[in-house]
Amino acid sequence: MHSLSQLEKQQVGLRLHSYLVDEIDELTQQFSVNRTDIIVEAIKSYISEQKENMLYQGVESAFVELRQIKEGKKALNNLNTLDTLIDELEYS
Repeated sequence: MHSLSQLEKQQVGLRLHSYLVDEIDELTQQFSVNRTDIIVEAIKSYISEQKENMLYQGVESAFVELRQIKEGKKALNNLNTLDTLIDELEYS
């Protein structure tokens, strides 16, 4: 959850290609929303996707590391990736 201070809105300026603005404007008319709503949802979606990708990369690295340990190619005392992933999952 976000704190009240994190939910405060902050104005941000950005420049977009005109074709993107045209596409956004088409969606605003089609769904009766404003540009801000569409841009905010797009950013949220992008951030969520990137976080998901990072998580999957971390899990994949952990599985590779576990396979290396199982095959004797890596010692247990060198286990960093899995510990880091577990810490990340517990504290995020």
